[in-house]
Amino acid sequence: MSRGAAEQAAAGDPLLAPWLAPLDALAGVGPALARRLARVVGVESPRVRDLLFHLPRDVRTLAPQQAFGPEDVGRELLVEVEVRRHRPGRGRSPWRIETVTAVGRLDLVFFRARRPLLERSFPPGRRCFVLGRLVRFQGRFEMHHPRPVTAEAAAGRLVVWPLSGEVGAGRFRRAVEAALAAVPDLPEWHPPALLARLALPTFREALARLHRGDEPPEPDSPARRRLALDELLALQLVLALVRTARTREPAPVLAPPGRLLAQLLAQLPFTPTDAQLRALAEIRADLARPRPMMRLVQGDVGSGKTLVALMAMLLAAEAGFQAVLMAPTEVLARQHAAALGEWLAPLGMEVGLLSGHLTAGTRRRILERLARGELRLCVGTHALFQPDVTFHRLGLVVVDEQHRFGVAQRAALVAKGPGAHLLLLSATPIPRTQLLCWYGDLAISRLHEMPPGRAPRTTRVVPLTRLGEVIEAVARALARGEQGYWICPAIAPAEATEIAAAEARFAALCERFGEVVGLVHGGQPVRERMRVMRAFAEGVVRLLVATTVVEVGVDVPAARFMVIEQAERFGLAQLHQLRGRVGRGDRPGVCLLLYTPPLAPPARRRLALLRGCDDGFRLAEEDLRLRGPGEILGVRQSGMPQLRFADLTHHRELLALAAREARAAVAAGPLDRSRRRLLELFGHQGALGLLRAG
Repeated sequence: MSRGAAEQAAAGDPLLAPWLAPLDALAGVGPALARRLARVVGVESPRVRDLLFHLPRDVRTLAPQQAFGPEDVGRELLVEVEVRRHRPGRGRSPWRIETVTAVGRLDLVFFRARRPLLERSFPPGRRCFVLGRLVRFQGRFEMHHPRPVTAEAAAGRLVVWPLSGEVGAGRFRRAVEAALAAVPDLPEWHPPALLARLALPTFREALARLHRGDEPPEPDSPARRRLALDELLALQLVLALVRTARTREPAPVLAPPGRLLAQLLAQLPFTPTDAQLRALAEIRADLARPRPMMRLVQGDVGSGKTLVALMAMLLAAEAGFQAVLMAPTEVLARQHAAALGEWLAPLGMEVGLLSGHLTAGTRRRILERLARGELRLCVGTHALFQPDVTFHRLGLVVVDEQHRFGVAQRAALVAKGPGAHLLLLSATPIPRTQLLCWYGDLAISRLHEMPPGRAPRTTRVVPLTRLGEVIEAVARALARGEQGYWICPAIAPAEATEIAAAEARFAALCERFGEVVGLVHGGQPVRERMRVMRAFAEGVVRLLVATTVVEVGVDVPAARFMVIEQAERFGLAQLHQLRGRVGRGDRPGVCLLLYTPPLAPPARRRLALLRGCDDGFRLAEEDLRLRGPGEILGVRQSGMPQLRFADLTHHRELLALAAREARAAVAAGPLDRSRRRLLELFGHQGALGLLRAG
């Protein structure tokens, strides 16, 4: 929610105002702390609501470790230390704090360190407890980004939030308590009988229980189930509103003879697969009807979704309408524009590009040509649905990697062409439960075949104890002029441990291979991330160390290999998405899955499945069957829009309840105040514009 939208909503609803107030309105939270908290919760201008929605990751009963040794490497330990001295890092070197324990020296290592915070938290001479994962590096024991723990917590219960190094747990806890004190209970939006039957607390009470550690943040706890039901109801209300609004609109009939389509097919150097032609036939039938198409084309990475989209866009253009393709990142938008431009050059057709990083003059010219209808085909990022973008006759909207966009964002783009047809593309293999959650009864076309000429891709599972051999294999590949990825583990975007893992690996690989190594992660400025990705696409960077930001948004056919570190921490679907980045050209690709032994049985089954299967749809269904919490396109590891509270592997019955409640509410007429308030709380207030007057 933008600041203006939040203030407007708050002004009209005194009960909602404290929830949507800026963070610096809280007692004890000044502007500087508010900026740091914004980076922790991952929201540019966060409200009090966003702070409370940043739930703990765990509640632990702690016991200090009296001794540790090589056998404890990789384990998370609570250790009492005495701080000896700070050794500031130089260049890419990390900040190192030397401490001693009952069994000898232990270094606390911090990447991208904030000196004042570390010096305040770990003054020389202090004895304190630290919690972190034990690492052995060059013969020394280390912990990377450990968190200080109070003596009281060390002897009892510890609430663990996903935090960056910028805000300590104590300060975050105090901010959360201030937020809980500031927000009121809200009138109920669920039927009381339903809440009584499910034994669920109120919305505010559920947040309080989880933040105070009264209940574990597990999917089956009553507090988490309550918040999951609220989140799913808000989403299902939006879908019901969108469906209702769309069915009321007449759509342009796009049924041209198909001359442009025939010209395109005639000049392609390959023949489309049967699956692509089936999808095209289904799309043509939808476009020829006087009601808006809402169709999802689902296919593995490399299955040819972009060509299907282009064929649909040509039908719109030949019918005298405009068509746009929206991508989630500028890198991917530029790649799409280049690919479409190459295919359409023999037809004499132009493809425009609209993104957030154009010069003012270029952007103005693109906007003028779109408004006059001179530009019939355009590719862009979220810049396409900005208020100053107008179209002459928008007939078709294509959204690539659509799971990166919210429902309201898609609705905003479609609203620029009343009755415009909507085509969604997804490389994420989505089981039926997730499809019902995000799309309801959306029509689906699946691309089960891969285009001919694709080289096979090999997947190998290797223990981290053979890391040295893997690095030497990478050295041989780089010496042959190949490119590849090194993926570091991730749990949440821009989390301190994730960035530390990526930066530590980057530093080690830079020392071995020099300037051909690049780094991208979610904590970097967007321009820096784009610069490195562009250098990788151009072959200047040949080994890209990254977190899962490369899951979508970069297509480098020359990339031949991928190393995924601690692969056991990822779900099957995401591992399959990641390895789809390699072997996209005419030469075979290799994906090495590095794991930390010993593997738990579920992780062993997942990696074995991945090694033996290259079918994303089968993997998605198997992943759903295995039902690891949060592991299947779920809260932490998915490319789907992030669900803060709901985990569809555990909350499927809540999804069914939410869908029924939403359909009944929308069918009954204008939404009541409590359900409108729910939409605003979950950032779906844009969908309220879909309601008829009243």
